[in-house]
Amino acid sequence: MEIRKELWRIVWAGLVVVIIGSGCKPDPANPTKEKYNPVITNILNRKSVRQYTERPVEEEKVELLLRAGMASPSARDLRPWEFIVIKNRPTLDSLAAALPFGKMLAQAPLAIVVCGDTVRSERLWVEDCAMVAQNILLAAESLNLGAVFTAVYPYPDRLKAVNKYTRLPAHIVPLTIIPVGYPQGKQTPKDKFDAKKIHYETYSHR
Repeated sequence: MEIRKELWRIVWAGLVVVIIGSGCKPDPANPTKEKYNPVITNILNRKSVRQYTERPVEEEKVELLLRAGMASPSARDLRPWEFIVIKNRPTLDSLAAALPFGKMLAQAPLAIVVCGDTVRSERLWVEDCAMVAQNILLAAESLNLGAVFTAVYPYPDRLKAVNKYTRLPAHIVPLTIIPVGYPQGKQTPKDKFDAKKIHYETYSHR
């Protein structure tokens, strides 16, 4: 009986090692794939992509990006977000010319404008929509797409440019326009972890 119990212990220990190790094989080409589960790996692999191929983004992937965006947290569950999906080439080119940091729109096959309803949420729409944008960026990474956060709010000239081509009502404010496409060339994430930025209990001056 004791021998049988010991054998079962060995079998279970082996299964645990196999399960844990199955998703943790080192990948020399991408160190962030080591020792992390798929969610953490995706977060660490996210990068800002500004160059895209001509390949169009499939409709099902566009919907997944929007679903991921709308799965984000929302203060008081007000969900003050609205979205403008832009695929029209002349519009994307015009926005690229008008926005100082949106030149990549001239190459992107589509863009998602994340907007906030300032009537539905007067005070926290910016925070809510920022979390929406982050979800979209992470979803893009998981779908092998490239994307980048391009700020619109609170810059008057950028707000005017986006409003011109999207015809937004006064209470709907664009927070960001996110170019999306298949990355051109190999892109690598930056390791931004900095232990000096971490403080425990109280802020420590260094």
